[in-house]
Amino acid sequence: MLVGKKERVIMGIDPGTAIMGYGVILEKGNKIELIAMGVVKMDHLDDHFLKLQRIFAKTVALVDEYKPDVVALEAPFYGKNVQVMLKLGRAQGIAMAAALSRDIPITEYAPRKIKQSITGNGSAGKEQVAAMLQRLLNFKETPEFLDATDGLAVAVCHSFQKVSAAGNGKSYSGWDSFVKGNQKRVK
Repeated sequence: MLVGKKERVIMGIDPGTAIMGYGVILEKGNKIELIAMGVVKMDHLDDHFLKLQRIFAKTVALVDEYKPDVVALEAPFYGKNVQVMLKLGRAQGIAMAAALSRDIPITEYAPRKIKQSITGNGSAGKEQVAAMLQRLLNFKETPEFLDATDGLAVAVCHSFQKVSAAGNGKSYSGWDSFVKGNQKRVK
């Protein structure tokens, strides 16, 4: 490894209340390698709060297993259904809380930003994103759920940004920095 080139593990999460996708990559200088990707299924659970509990527990377990240097999350997109937005926002908040509970810095990205950074097209479909990730990270298997490649896309997007706290994403290094950056949201 070249002097001055730092390695870091990046975990990407695509929050959802039916299926949460995640991907973990190792960044070595300008190269990235796939460590893991997968999904956490919650569609069999009827209770929304049980789903949130599972998101928290699984996210903490993933953070403990892969020990990421940063967690990147997909921000909820703006849709017409307010109830869906509320549920997605809760799922994202729970994943944030899980990472922050382990003092892992978090960054969030808009879906268009993620697609743009992976494919060059902010309107790309899930299949296009998955195909580009297969080429970038040299893996053949097609995940059972595209939510896994969506989570992986968030991690790769973060790697491509070389984000500092001044970058395009919103970054928080702990509860204190989250509260400072969200004064209007925290009472």
